[in-house]
Amino acid sequence: MDQKINYYKISRIELAKLDKNNKKSLLLHACCGPCACFPLLDLCPYFNVTIYFNNSNIYPSEEYFRRLEELKKLLEIYKKEYGYDIKIIETNYNNHDYNKFLDIYGDVKEGGIRCFSCYEKRMDEAYRFANENNFDYFTTVMSISRQKNSQKLNEIGEKLSQKYPNTKYFYSDFKKNKGLEIGTSLRKKYNLYNQQYCGCIYSYKEYLTRKK
Repeated sequence: MDQKINYYKISRIELAKLDKNNKKSLLLHACCGPCACFPLLDLCPYFNVTIYFNNSNIYPSEEYFRRLEELKKLLEIYKKEYGYDIKIIETNYNNHDYNKFLDIYGDVKEGGIRCFSCYEKRMDEAYRFANENNFDYFTTVMSISRQKNSQKLNEIGEKLSQKYPNTKYFYSDFKKNKGLEIGTSLRKKYNLYNQQYCGCIYSYKEYLTRKK
């Protein structure tokens, strides 16, 4: 069995190299407000952060726009409380076409290749934008989730860094060192909507089954 890499430790080493008085730019893929709570507080002291919201996997559309609005709500709170001016880039929502991509993995249990392919598709699009627009760094908030495989997410990030060499990948495991607990307390503090499933139509159906 392969030994797991401590991506949290790698992230701390990288942050220690940075000058807070001369911040680098970072494009952050974010899927929702709750998952962004802790990563933003962790990253904003070191980076000028821009969020990239490309999550056409989310089903149904009402859920997509609710998560987007909750993220915008969080950014307003952070601007008032901490002075962080975090911009957000919204891409077009196209769940119909996205589901065509996921259909081949429709029968696969959540947490497997369907999810890994979904991570990579969204990270690839966001990373490409970062590379083309001269961002210094790119990363995703998804490693905050206990349901998501941080080893796999960082492997994808490393692979994409070879494809997009102008932008450095920021390795992360935001859930470590109580990051998950801090994020949960922030979500409750700011009364953010807490979704009950990952996002795609298949995770939605699994959620309805659990609910029954």
